[in-house]
Parts: sequence; structure tokens; C-alpha cells
Amino acid sequence: MKTVILQSHTENALTPWLRGCLSSVEAWAARVGADYCFLGDELFSHIPRWVQEKVSPQTVIATDLARLRLMQHALRDGYDRVVWLDADMLIFAPERFQLPDGTHAVGREAWVQQTHGSLKAYKKVHNAFLMTTTDDTFLPFYADAAERMLTRAQPPLVPQFIGPKLLTALHNMTELCVEERAGMLSPLALRAVLNGGGKAYEMTLEGHKVPPAAFNLSASYCGRASDGVCNTDADYAAVIEKLMAS
Repeated sequence: MKTVILQSHTENALTPWLRGCLSSVEAWAARVGADYCFLGDELFSHIPRWVQEKVSPQTVIATDLARLRLMQHALRDGYDRVVWLDADMLIFAPERFQLPDGTHAVGREAWVQQTHGSLKAYKKVHNAFLMTTTDDTFLPFYADAAERMLTRAQPPLVPQFIGPKLLTALHNMTELCVEERAGMLSPLALRAVLNGGGKAYEMTLEGHKVPPAAFNLSASYCGRASDGVCNTDADYAAVIEKLMAS
């Protein structure tokens, strides 16, 4: 099956640890025999200009739609299977990260945070990992629905408006195919990994049916306080080193 792996990020904003994440994905793409394509801001050429203008300054919303249109474009270009991974997605166990059977897949989110003084894990799905194929009927529906929602919505919009929020709602109604090995670390879970383990990381792992082989590291929280922790660039780099050695 002819496959391409897609990623994108503003190039002048790539930190060393983000480049490490990208390298892990590019190496994995070679391992599974897939083509690899990295885009900068030209990603946004795949969506109408009004989308960027309407959602500004929440560019993540524009990115959420642009990735879907880019994936559709890749299918039209002749690929049988297209995979999107966010730039802050780290594949730390490439030997276990196999693409699932089926026509589509989304990632698994087990988000651990403080709620009323105790840790709680919120089990959802995410779009930091997306897979589609030529036989997929979900991605066209999802992309068109997301754009229609943006047409009707009035700012300000939450960053997850057409991303994890919409995906999780659709999953709860239709039970999407979830790639359990493509997980996500909350700030508390990332700090737990940094400290060699802990309850937040354990709860994250418990939210997956199989052990994760890749994590989205939630770059938007880098340098930003959340749940009493503030993980720095150095912390992210150290976590990557620990995960790659695990």
C-alpha cells in the first residue's frame, strides 16, 4: 500500500526537542517503507483565506482543517494511505508502532489533570495522529463538517473547536477506529516521566488498551504553567531522552 507520512510546522519556530520529534517520525517512516513529507506554512494553502482570518489568533484551528485538506490532496495525488502526525509527536518505540488495519484511525487521549484536588484521567481521542485511505468515508465527512462549522461559528473559538472536541463527539456517537499506540501526555504526565514515573503517568498508560509506542508531547504547554507544573524546553528534551531509552 503506497503510504505517505505528513507533518508540518513553522520552520523558524522549531526548537531542538521538536526537531528530535520530527526525526523520530521520519526514521519510523523509512522503517515502514512510507514516503515522508514535511511542510512549513505552505500547509495553509490548502484552506480558504477566510478560515485563517476568522480564527486568528487561534492558528491551531486553521491547522486542524488544513491537515484534513492536505490528506485529501495526498490521496488525489495517488497515495493509498495517508498519515498525519503533529510535529510534537514522538515515536519512542518504532518497532511497536505499526499502522492499523482499516480505512481510518485517530489517536487515543488519556488526559490526566487535577480535578477538585485529585488526579483524574479524561479518556478521549485526538487528531495529533490521523490515518486515512482511499476507501475511507470518514475523513471527507469530517473535513466538510469542520469547514461548515467554521462558516457558522462566531469568534472567539476554543482551540480544540474542530480538533479533539469535534472528534471526541463524533467518536462517542459513531465509535471511530482508535490507534491506542498513539497517545498523548498532559503536563502532569510529562512531569511524571521526567521524574522517573508517578501516578499521572500510570493513569495515562491505564487509559490505553495496549501500551503506547508514541506520544504527543503537548508543545502548546511548553513554558506555560498548568496544574502546578511548568515544563521547560530542557524538560521536554529530557523526557524525549528518557522515553527513547525506555
